[in-house]
Amino acid sequence: MVDGFHDDVEFAGLLVRDSAGFVLRCDDGTDYRLELLRTPIDAVEKHVIVTGAKSGDGAIEADGVRIVHGR
Repeated sequence: MVDGFHDDVEFAGLLVRDSAGFVLRCDDGTDYRLELLRTPIDAVEKHVIVTGAKSGDGAIEADGVRIVHGR
């Protein structure tokens, strides 16, 4: 949990890297900038599930990233 008001949720999509960091390109077409504590190099250009909370600026404060196998 990021703070006392937001519960962690899961977001699914393609993890991509750009010049400013990492973006989750969700299956519904929405893009979220990711605020990460660790660099998920092994997950770039793969379908992932990100656990975290949306921040006010349209980003996700990510607690975890896991690869979706079988896609």
